[in-house]
Amino acid sequence: MINQSKKRVLECLEIFASLGDVRARTQFGGFSLSANGAMFALVSDGDLYLRASAETEAHFCRKKMERLIYRKRGMDVRLRYFKVNPSQWEDSDVVRKLGKYSLKGMLREIELRKNNEAGRLKDLPNLSLALERLLWQVGIANSGDLRTQGACKTYLKLCAMKKKSLGINLLMALEGAILGYHEAALPVASREILTQWFNHQQEQSSDTMH
Repeated sequence: MINQSKKRVLECLEIFASLGDVRARTQFGGFSLSANGAMFALVSDGDLYLRASAETEAHFCRKKMERLIYRKRGMDVRLRYFKVNPSQWEDSDVVRKLGKYSLKGMLREIELRKNNEAGRLKDLPNLSLALERLLWQVGIANSGDLRTQGACKTYLKLCAMKKKSLGINLLMALEGAILGYHEAALPVASREILTQWFNHQQEQSSDTMH
């Protein structure tokens, strides 16, 4: 399969040459493709998967492109990568346009992230002014700090400050704030992974008390 992937990478470098300085490097057991500082595609087992942003994901779904799914800890994790199908490969112009669309979306996402790095915590989904003040107390001053720390580490810091478990809903709210979702709309895969992590933390706390 690695030879098939290398062959596909060479095809992609030729097709996407007009997008800028396109580079390939090994990643996730395959090869990633990037241009202008943004990773926009992945080649795995000889197949090309284009990376979607929050804004472009629906477009790839409408094209009926297969989503990349991998198993983690016994659970299916749905990724924002969509496979270029055989019929699309029949026309290099179609593949180029799809790649250009993917790259444009990723560059847009990077720009938005830069603009939001110092944004107020209370402006993120699920976060109130009261919670923003609690986050300040544990050294998380803005949205960039929250994304750097991640939901689980942030949750543990808040629990340590309060000296008690603060419940799984807070953990889900923090993850939603980072990903841009209302807590109730958090993706199933994220919810399952966080639930598993939370239950493990609870078991550890229980063992420590006995």
